Amino acid sequence: MIYFFKKSATEYLSVGSHSLLKTEDLDKLSWLFSGAEHLGNAEISGFFNGPRKEMITPWSTNAVEIAQNCNIGGIFRIEDI
Repeated sequence: MIYFFKKSATEYLSVGSHSLLKTEDLDKLSWLFSGAEHLGNAEISGFFNGPRKEMITPWSTNAVEIAQNCNIGGIFRIEDI
């Protein structure tokens, strides 16, 4: 599953998860992302610059570890797009 969070008009975050996340976990992620709004869509339209899908950034590794420390399981990648 891929979840998208809207941080501002031009900034989004994508979260890759092995399983469905509970509403409680989505609320925690929104808080971790400084109030970013969870978009219920599985995809977003537009042109975005971000890392290649094959390359996980160091920022993502740290963000996933923080999410795991908040007891949000199943997340394997978080990227700022």
